[in-house]
Amino acid sequence: MPNILNILKKTVFSKEPFGLLILLAIAMPIAFSTWVALLNNFVIEVSGFSGVEIGWLQSVREIPGFLAVCVIFILFFMSEQRLAYISLALLALAVAVTALFPEFKGLIITTLISSIGFHYYETVNQSLQLQWLKKETAPSSIGWIVAAGSGSAFFVYIAIIILWLNLNFNYFFIYFFAGLLCLLIVVFCFFYYPQFQIGKKQRLAIVLKRRYWVYYTLQFFSGARRQIFVVFASFMMVEKYGFDVHQITLLLLTNFLINIFMAPLIGRFIEKFGERLSLIVEYFGLMVIFLLYAGLYYFDWSYIVASILFIADHMFFGLAFAMKTYFQKIADSEDFAPTAAVAFTINHISAVFLPVLLGYIWIHNNSAVFYLAAVLSFISLIVAILIPRFPSKGNESILRV
Repeated sequence: MPNILNILKKTVFSKEPFGLLILLAIAMPIAFSTWVALLNNFVIEVSGFSGVEIGWLQSVREIPGFLAVCVIFILFFMSEQRLAYISLALLALAVAVTALFPEFKGLIITTLISSIGFHYYETVNQSLQLQWLKKETAPSSIGWIVAAGSGSAFFVYIAIIILWLNLNFNYFFIYFFAGLLCLLIVVFCFFYYPQFQIGKKQRLAIVLKRRYWVYYTLQFFSGARRQIFVVFASFMMVEKYGFDVHQITLLLLTNFLINIFMAPLIGRFIEKFGERLSLIVEYFGLMVIFLLYAGLYYFDWSYIVASILFIADHMFFGLAFAMKTYFQKIADSEDFAPTAAVAFTINHISAVFLPVLLGYIWIHNNSAVFYLAAVLSFISLIVAILIPRFPSKGNESILRV
């Protein structure tokens, strides 16, 4: 116990930027992971959604991500740190009232509000990490931040299983308490931490630079590929295999338990072997997994195989923060905030229309959706090969474009 207290004093309660990043990383999954864990069962059991409705819901959810570039203009009026607090509070409040509006229109509205909070928080959070963390140790530091978020999500899912199975809590109480707890942490952060001023003043304008083209390209394909996993992989577990709330939660629980231990190791792997190899491993692994997802429908494999693929999928996605540290190494430091906003918009270009389009394809051919994800992973793999072993400003790609 003394060791744990010492760690907390040196991180969360140190009133240093890293401590704030850790605590925000803990707060966000309390609301967001609860929303994700219950969503598919909620929309099928309570709202009666099919693949078409879930596709529309997920497309609407991605609109604020597509409009993340608007963060640049909001920063004229407030600091990134203050915007992070407000965004998380929006997410928390929207999640708290989700179960009160189970009809399609109600879910669209609460999803849109929570998505504004989530995407704007993620945008400024990425910028703050790149500004506040040292380049030499950023992968390890981000690894610990990811581990903290995964640990938070792990305990959220444990709580959901206990509340759902043993205490017979319903959707309303779980959504409400998750949103309230997240909001309380945000309020604590607002009053406890000072306003940090570290790094160069950020350029408050839309920044598009040709030398960042590899980063932009990876962001675009990452957004498209992520949508297929987030929307259809978990939806498949409910629709095809009939997973209940506690079973989906157990899968997600396993993912985050692995991530608690893997994220710091991934950070060290990136520091040692570089972003290029890390991203190559990620995209090759995802390509194979998506091909196997398609095989679930051709060969009628059991739910055990599907569960293993679901967990492996999440593990490979854990390598994705190598893209963030790659950009930190090649970018002008005053570009972190505007490029984070632009990158989120690029990441969500396909996310706005893809879930709807794939929702219609899904009801005719489930495997085609996963074949597309495999193709996107292959293209990302080719682009990742173009990253130098030691990326830096002026050495962004092995090609000269």
